[in-house]
Amino acid sequence: MTIGIDKLGFYSPSYIIDMRELANARGIEPDKFTIGLGQDFMAVPPITQDTITLGANAAHTILTDEDKQSIDLVILATESGIDYSKAGATTVHSLLGINPSARSIELKQACYAATAGIQLAKNHIASNPGKKALVIASDISRYGLNTAGEPTQGAGAVAILLSENPKLIALDDATSYHTEDIHDFYRPMYSDVAIVDGKYSNDQYQHFFETTYTNYLSKTQRTLNDFKSLCFHIPYTKIGLKALKSITEDKTLIDRYVKSTHYNRMVGNIYTGSLYLNLLSLLHKVDLEANDRIGLYSYGSGAVAEFFSGTVQEGYQDHLQVGLDEALSKRTLLSIKEYEAMYNQSLVNDGSHQVLDTKKDDAHFQLSEVKHHQRFYISK
Repeated sequence: MTIGIDKLGFYSPSYIIDMRELANARGIEPDKFTIGLGQDFMAVPPITQDTITLGANAAHTILTDEDKQSIDLVILATESGIDYSKAGATTVHSLLGINPSARSIELKQACYAATAGIQLAKNHIASNPGKKALVIASDISRYGLNTAGEPTQGAGAVAILLSENPKLIALDDATSYHTEDIHDFYRPMYSDVAIVDGKYSNDQYQHFFETTYTNYLSKTQRTLNDFKSLCFHIPYTKIGLKALKSITEDKTLIDRYVKSTHYNRMVGNIYTGSLYLNLLSLLHKVDLEANDRIGLYSYGSGAVAEFFSGTVQEGYQDHLQVGLDEALSKRTLLSIKEYEAMYNQSLVNDGSHQVLDTKKDDAHFQLSEVKHHQRFYISK
């Protein structure tokens, strides 16, 4: 049975800031952000968008009624969860109108969780022929204003529909994974921003890549020549380029990687979805052929990493998300003052009633109010 990625959908908030303007506002040379980090814009979420709405909006762009009836597993992968107990997947499931005879769960392991969800979903489909699984990677990356991590913030979600006989990517069975208990990046339950040791985290990212990639090659007896392109978890695009250059100077692979960072450069860090936004960019921006093998490196601080692969399917171009570039081009550019004001907005946390202004948000799904410690959503 061939199982893999049938559809990919992406949604990012309709507000952005220019990284050069942010650099100037912080007294930093702009090239340090646009070249040093490899980022051009950062998506900024309004208060009416959270991990639930981002994920539902991403899935809404790709799911048909037939998909919704065939899906019997919904996984929300996030490190920006809104409840310690209740899985956000149940709300996403409800908003999308998916078949009620389904499992719905939330997974957490920093930026790695979506990959864990994909592997779980792959095994689920193998045991349940004819069924589909929806994995959503949805996050809001926050480090705080005027902090070292500020330029690697962002927001967005990638919806991944898995099925038999997929239209985009058939996943290989071989995979390599690695775990170590480290503290390169984390967010204690009492903090609404992440804590990161930047240099240490970058070093561990590289160490885990070398470990999983080497082990994958050993398991499969494949070589770098078996890959037409490699995708990476990229909180900022330069980190993936550095990892790629650690194993090759092949100009074609490097050029393909640079092209495949297009959407990541326009959105910023979306944590669990960053690898899959890189893959989506690759499929949209690089000409590939049927059976081209793509290597994928997934990393989640704390830390878990996995290197796996898949092959491009015949006619994949006909099944890509429509209108993505147009939607991203229509986003509203904020001034730094407007961005800071939006960043500082917050939801009540005392059980009181808060009604949100949804007029400035053009998304299909929105957070409309908070009441009695519950969030209420609307669709437009």
